Amino acid sequence: MSESCQIEPLARVDLAEELEDQVRRSLHAGASLELGGGRSQAYFESTIVSGVEEGTSLWSEETFGPVAAISVFKDEEEMIRKARHRTFGLGITLCTQNMAWAGSIIPKLEEGDVFINEMVKSDPRLPFGGVKSSGYGRELSKEGILAFVNTKTVFINH
Repeated sequence: MSESCQIEPLARVDLAEELEDQVRRSLHAGASLELGGGRSQAYFESTIVSGVEEGTSLWSEETFGPVAAISVFKDEEEMIRKARHRTFGLGITLCTQNMAWAGSIIPKLEEGDVFINEMVKSDPRLPFGGVKSSGYGRELSKEGILAFVNTKTVFINH
């Protein structure tokens, strides 16, 4: 990681503790720690965990912190099947150089947000939100603003 990149602590100590527990349980289940994993109070190091499979906490729970959980699939069919089987659906990152393939996969994924070669993140210019147990609707952008507006319909028959 670039030395110019600075990661700040999470909002609360319990959030960092939960993230640490999710990583620990995934490692215990067979995943591999590639980078980071350390915690001090609310600070949690940038962390990469590979070999994240179904049944691990990093697979089956939402994580909110600097943890990249990496899963590798034998083929496209397995990736789609396993991704669709997840309880949560906030966002997913696909890493590929084949943009045509990525474009063909996007409609098959049920996540609220799909990022190609980029981490899942929000941008106030774009609608952001999940599906399944990750929520419904969108925040940010025009779609997010309209979620807080009540529309009144008036019908008058003369």
